[in-house]
Amino acid sequence: MARMYYDTDANLDFLANKKIAIIGYGSQGHAHALNLKDSGLDVIVGLYEGSPSWEKATSEGLTVKKVADAAAAADFIMILLPDETQKEIFNKEIAPNLKQGDVLAFAHGFNINFAQVVPPAHVDVVMVAPKGPGHLVRRVFTQGQGVPGLFAVHQDASGQARDRAMAYARGIGATRAGILETTFREETETDLFGEQVVLCGGLSELIKAGFETLVNAGYQPELAYFECLHEVKLIVDLVVEGGLAKMRHSISNTAEYGDYTRGPRIITDATRAEMKRILSEIQSGQFAREFVLENLSGKAGFTAMRRREAEHPIEEVGKDLRAMFSWLKKV
Repeated sequence: MARMYYDTDANLDFLANKKIAIIGYGSQGHAHALNLKDSGLDVIVGLYEGSPSWEKATSEGLTVKKVADAAAAADFIMILLPDETQKEIFNKEIAPNLKQGDVLAFAHGFNINFAQVVPPAHVDVVMVAPKGPGHLVRRVFTQGQGVPGLFAVHQDASGQARDRAMAYARGIGATRAGILETTFREETETDLFGEQVVLCGGLSELIKAGFETLVNAGYQPELAYFECLHEVKLIVDLVVEGGLAKMRHSISNTAEYGDYTRGPRIITDATRAEMKRILSEIQSGQFAREFVLENLSGKAGFTAMRRREAEHPIEEVGKDLRAMFSWLKKV
């Protein structure tokens, strides 16, 4: 069983007298910056000039500098930018400002694992990755709790990289819930696989296919939406709370019997073979190469896919139904 590390295993003193620069102020960036500030650490935010987030970060009591200036002023630099923009910003704004003993940190291993970002030998390179969206990382922290996370060391120039990564995890509240040690490669490959096969790619296609099957058979789109999309959250919440066992304990016997007998007809040996192919594409760098080239060429295919998916009938039906959910407006 892998060991989880908690507050008592992490010492904030490893970040005492260190200036931490959070590069980016999106979902994760705002959560990390504010949580670290509330933990008593010295935080600045690095943004491009004219960023719409500049005023937001300033209004929340944070000092904001241009990325290059933030990198030059800081001892610990956490890059919380989209994967596709990190290489250019690192090379232009961050790399020229790295000093001996600095820590370069990431919340996802993509750019290090696929050598898009190649740090100099004189800095620590670590990862601290909360396993939850930024708004949740922030909200639970303010409630005295934390979102669990992963941490890893890619390069230990100082001899203290691991301790510094764990201290950062404590600063954002992750050690309140527990952190697990991993490697950049393991985190990257499992994260991409989970997104593509289960959480995003697999689930999106399953929902759409179920919806289309019912609608094409003549059933009302609204009912198809409820049965194939709306109730997903109810089931997933049960799974997260107590595993598949709690979910199966909570549903009807009819649903449970259908789960055991029909589920394996949907996820077949052919599906598993495709999962292995997708994992192989991630491990070999094929997916990374495809994604990098897509962005270099101006995202034409990505933009077209995004537009096409937004026009799927399930989106129109869902939009109309959600507008009628009074309880959803409160949430």
